[in-house]
Amino acid sequence: MATPVAPQPSFPAKVTRFYHDVTAEMKRVTWPDRAQLQDATIKIIVFVLALGAVIALLDLALQFVLVQLPALLLGR
Repeated sequence: MATPVAPQPSFPAKVTRFYHDVTAEMKRVTWPDRAQLQDATIKIIVFVLALGAVIALLDLALQFVLVQLPALLLGR
């Protein structure tokens, strides 16, 4: 004997349930205060600038090694 299959909720019911779940979850979120937000922003900006400097140095070093050094060695 086959077991009965539970009916699937309709699309509007799914959307409504999703909305209620999101609303309930957003009430549980702890948002950072202004000082935490400023601290995190400064750290991110410093990190991005440092990473950009590292990439620029690597670019210059690789440009010298792969472009200028062979030209100097081969006399071009």
